[in-house]
Amino acid sequence: MKPGIIDYGGGNLQSVRNAVRALGQEPVLVNSPADLAGVDALVFPGQGAFADCMQALHAQGLADPLRTWLAEDRPFFGICIGYQVLFESGEENPGVAGLGVLRGQVVRFPAEPGLKVPHMGWNNVQPSHPDDPAWAGLGDAPFFYFVHSYYPQPLDADVVAGTTHYAGRDFAAAVQRGRMIATQFHPEKSQATGLRLLGNFLTKHA
Repeated sequence: MKPGIIDYGGGNLQSVRNAVRALGQEPVLVNSPADLAGVDALVFPGQGAFADCMQALHAQGLADPLRTWLAEDRPFFGICIGYQVLFESGEENPGVAGLGVLRGQVVRFPAEPGLKVPHMGWNNVQPSHPDDPAWAGLGDAPFFYFVHSYYPQPLDADVVAGTTHYAGRDFAAAVQRGRMIATQFHPEKSQATGLRLLGNFLTKHA
């Protein structure tokens, strides 16, 4: 397995890189289509704004190759903004199109009295299919670390791989389709639990 990490000039790149190294892999940084050659799996780290991320992907010529990668069902792990841009659009930046790989949009937690936004800290995730190899060894409600104000609302319920309860609602904390998995939480900041999920992706799910 030769993992690549999407480097779009933002995101939590070094933490993800360190997490992959902790799993015994040496990742390749991908910031152009040519860098995809020889890469077997992609990790798209998160942090930053929807529009800035999409602008960077287009500027680097990576938007269409990413769509092709996902259409071919090649191993992909998206984190936070790397999860959100899989969808068609987002409330954060109206009029900016995402990759459109999944149907739906990214919405903001509502401004309500007593509600803390961003959603920050540890929260549990209930896997839709805990027996799936991607979630092996994680139990029925593992805890992961979140930092976000926006979250995707998938139109296809079948892709929802895990839900989390916050602000009086359950939201899609993770999606899966084929060999693609993406999460709103940060596995690279989630200690042993997050490393287990990333390790499952690299060794089993991929």
